[in-house]
Amino acid sequence: MKRLVSFFVFVIVSVSFSQTDVPKLFAKADNHDFGTIAEGEIVTHNFEIQNTGKAELKIIQVHASCGCTAAAPEKMSLKPGEKTFVKVEFNSANRLGPQEKFVYISSNDPANPQYKLTFTGVVVDKNTMVSKDGKTPKLKLNLSQHDFGTVEEGKVVETKISFKNEGKAPLIIGDVKTSCGCTAALLSSKLLQPGESGNIRIELDTANREGKLTRTVTLYSNDPQQPNQTITLFVNIEKRKS
Repeated sequence: MKRLVSFFVFVIVSVSFSQTDVPKLFAKADNHDFGTIAEGEIVTHNFEIQNTGKAELKIIQVHASCGCTAAAPEKMSLKPGEKTFVKVEFNSANRLGPQEKFVYISSNDPANPQYKLTFTGVVVDKNTMVSKDGKTPKLKLNLSQHDFGTVEEGKVVETKISFKNEGKAPLIIGDVKTSCGCTAALLSSKLLQPGESGNIRIELDTANREGKLTRTVTLYSNDPQQPNQTITLFVNIEKRKS
């Protein structure tokens, strides 16, 4: 009887250990933003991955969601604790506007057999990036921060921030992204000639929110010096008065 009990204890312990001795794929950062890309440009990024498990990690396959993207790992197997890079190459030829692509890593990680990496960017007309005479656009925001102050929950507050193209080539704002679904942003124009001004109208919905919040609105343009510029919003939301 004792031998039988000992046998079952051994089996249970062995199964327990075998379940924990597995590989685990981990990416230091699973997304990357290329910012503004001139159409036709080929951009690359190395995603760092690591085996944080306790068994050898074997990469079975790496494939991209689009034929415009090539991806390959430096190593196909990683010992516990070992790191490597997955090189991603994006060809922006014949593409314009906001881009979001995915790279999938298939491995023997039992918890996440298909790990997804993401990269984004905004492709703009290469002729507007730098003109033949070397002139470039320059996006100048009138304000980079706005404080709505104290607001009663449920109200929609808004502000309008102006900007100008202080460069000597056409400015193209390829995309605008907000950090929260509670925030909406509308541009007066996405194309500004040198010296022209425009504005961005921002709305913040405070419904079902409370306390001090910080949100952001990011503009992506073909300004070669500052392709991504962010407006930070502050608000203090109080409970609705009954």
